[in-house]
Amino acid sequence: MATIKNIIFDLGGVLLDIDTGRTNEAFAKLGVTGFQNQYTLQKADSLFDELEKGHIEEAAFYEAIRRKAGLQLLDQEIRDAWNALILEFRTESIERLASLKEQYNIYLLSNTNRIHYDAFQQQFREKFGNRFFDDCFTRAWYSHQVGMRKPDAQLFEYALASAGILAGETIFIDDLPKNTDAAARLGIKTHLLLPGERIENLGW
Repeated sequence: MATIKNIIFDLGGVLLDIDTGRTNEAFAKLGVTGFQNQYTLQKADSLFDELEKGHIEEAAFYEAIRRKAGLQLLDQEIRDAWNALILEFRTESIERLASLKEQYNIYLLSNTNRIHYDAFQQQFREKFGNRFFDDCFTRAWYSHQVGMRKPDAQLFEYALASAGILAGETIFIDDLPKNTDAAARLGIKTHLLLPGERIENLGW
């Protein structure tokens, strides 16, 4: 059995608490109805898929939301509602990354977009003393930067190839079964992080 040398972490629900219900509520207060039918962690319509692949710019996203809603919303109102799902970084989990980095190559693989990226990077700097979040990892891959999203097999293959690591020596930790299932099909070892579980308690 191959020794684990590499750990790939998801972000939301693993290192950062998120709640899409908060965004649904924020958009509802703006008069945008049915937002939960357009975007969830399990599925997203084409607008959000394109945003998270970096195929559309922030301004185009805001305009699309206005058009869908039929409302003259300000960019800042849309941005704040969209970012409402971002809660807090898990402090103990973030602190655990430093010691794990001494034992393993650790990576981040996240489905996100530039709007959320800017928001959580700022929050991290404010919470952890002006540190850069990506420095916690050997390397970080974000869907909007590489043009692919989980659970696409192509994204996992890209990550393995660009890092020069082997699937059998790698474990991927995510909170969504569709993502761990996709990684497992490529021979990557996986751990589905369940509600209430924390990476610092996995018995490394």
